[in-house]
Amino acid sequence: MRLRSLFLGIALVAAAPAAVLAATTPDFSAGPQYDTTHVYLAPQDVDAFVRSFAATFEGQSTKQGIATVTPTPSSTSTQLVQSPSGAVSVFGFRTPVPYPFGLERTGYLVTDLDAAIKAAEQAGAATVVTAFDDPIGRDAVISWPGGVNMQLYWHTKTPSYEPLRHVPENRIYLPAASAAKFVQAFTRFAHGKVVSDDAKASLTELGGTSGTYRRIRIESGYGKATVLVTDGHLVWPYGREVTGYEVDDLAAALARATQSGAQVVVPVHDEGDRHAAMLQFPGGYVAEIHAAR
Repeated sequence: MRLRSLFLGIALVAAAPAAVLAATTPDFSAGPQYDTTHVYLAPQDVDAFVRSFAATFEGQSTKQGIATVTPTPSSTSTQLVQSPSGAVSVFGFRTPVPYPFGLERTGYLVTDLDAAIKAAEQAGAATVVTAFDDPIGRDAVISWPGGVNMQLYWHTKTPSYEPLRHVPENRIYLPAASAAKFVQAFTRFAHGKVVSDDAKASLTELGGTSGTYRRIRIESGYGKATVLVTDGHLVWPYGREVTGYEVDDLAAALARATQSGAQVVVPVHDEGDRHAAMLQFPGGYVAEIHAAR
């Protein structure tokens, strides 16, 4: 009994730092309407992509500008496409893209960049691009267990956007060896919660013919994230999409997509509580799209 108590005490002490961090670290999120998927395209594909994405999700784009958005010399077009289903930051680099830019999947607005970076590192992330100035604020890039890169950013002038009608999901494919570490680290930083964890989701949801995979869904002030734990035996285009977008009417959205230049690369099918499909937009960007059943 004394040995069992000793082991229990060691376990509680080991868990204490995580509990203390979650209790004392502020939530630096600003809201999912300020989070964007980063889309890197060849310059000649930018206009066609922006038109198609905006038409599909009934959104609109800011005016295109040319800027340096990296800490080393570079030049890219940049614009924000906002919609009721989520936003994308679109980059059309005129120069080679400096490493590791292009590998980050999302940009998350935070209320305090330096403090958010510190909190992410304490939760288990690594800073791969230290904080730097951009034309409208400051940025950094962090990497979570499993190699999941995200940008954190802060604006000099605080933006004000309407709440989203549907919060998009960050779709993260990971092997079993790193999935648990990612979920633990990210939820600790984001003050997030696991809203579902299905260890036996049907692999037909990912284009397979049989078998299962694990699907973990997370919600936080940064929006939604879905962790898809697989063995990596995936058929195209699964794993190429980084975001899933919810719409009110899937058939109508797909019609708008095809009329504006996108292709349906996975037809409509059932996935648990949703109807889903996959789109490829001009320039190659692949996205999951779904509506509640």
